[in-house]
Amino acid sequence: MLTTEFTPGAPNWIDLGSPDPDAAQAFYGGLFGWTFESAGPEAGGYGFFRRGGDTVAALGPLTEEGAASAWTVYFRTEDADRTAEVVGQAGGTVRFGPFDVFEAGRTAGFTDPAGARFAVWQPGTTVGLDAVTSVGTLCWTELHTSDPEGAKPFYRAVFDWFEQDVPFGDFTYTVITPADGGTDASQGGIVTLVEEDRAAGSPPFWLPYFEVADVDATVARAADLGGRRRGEPVDAPGVGRFVQLADPHGAVFAVIASEQPTESQGQ
Repeated sequence: MLTTEFTPGAPNWIDLGSPDPDAAQAFYGGLFGWTFESAGPEAGGYGFFRRGGDTVAALGPLTEEGAASAWTVYFRTEDADRTAEVVGQAGGTVRFGPFDVFEAGRTAGFTDPAGARFAVWQPGTTVGLDAVTSVGTLCWTELHTSDPEGAKPFYRAVFDWFEQDVPFGDFTYTVITPADGGTDASQGGIVTLVEEDRAAGSPPFWLPYFEVADVDATVARAADLGGRRRGEPVDAPGVGRFVQLADPHGAVFAVIASEQPTESQGQ
C-alpha cells in the first residue's frame, strides 16, 4: 500500500489541472471535505488541497497548450534531469522541465510511448504529500494503456519498478511496486484501456484512486455536485468496492472503499 516513506519510484505528489479552479475547489471540497490554500501570488494560481491540516493533493490552472482537465500523478525521483534523459532513451517524451519549484523541489513532466502523461518530483523542502491511504487521500495509482506489455519495460527503465502479473476476474492485472519498497509496498497497477475509452478517443492515462468510507454515498454526492459515474461499481474480494468518476470538467479519478483485513489476515 502507499505510505509517506516515498521511496524512489513511488507516487509522492498529485495535482489537478483545471480550467476553473474555483469550481474544482467547490467540487472536491464537497466530495472529500478538502479545503484549499493558495501557494501565493508568485505560484500562478497553484495551491494545495488540505484535509485535517494535511496536504493531500494540489490544484492549478491549465498551463499547457491544448491541455484538458486531468489529474497528474508524480513519482519520486532522486534526479529529475537524469530521469528526463532515461525517458527519452526509453521512447517517451519530455513535456516540460526539468525545473526548480522555488526551494520545494525539482519537477518534470513526461508522456510515455503510448501517450499516458505523468510527472516526477525530486524532493527539496517538500518530500511529498502529508497523508495517503486514509479516507479522503490518495491510496492507489493505475495506468490504463493500449499497450500494457510495452509499458512494463518503459517504466522499468525509468523507475526500476518490480512487476507481478496476477489473475483478476477475466483478465490479468499487473501489480507494480517500487524497487526498494518490498512486496508489501504495492503502489498501483497496469491494465488495458477499456474499449469504451478507446472508442471515445481517450488516450492512455494514469488513474488516481482516493479512499472513501462509502462508495455509493460518494457516487451520489458526486452526482449532486455535477460529477458523473463512469461504469458500475465493482466489488473485488480482497480488494474492496470501487468505481471511476469524472468531475464536472471531465477529470477522471476513482474512489475505493478498501476491504479491511480480518484479524487473522493481519497476523
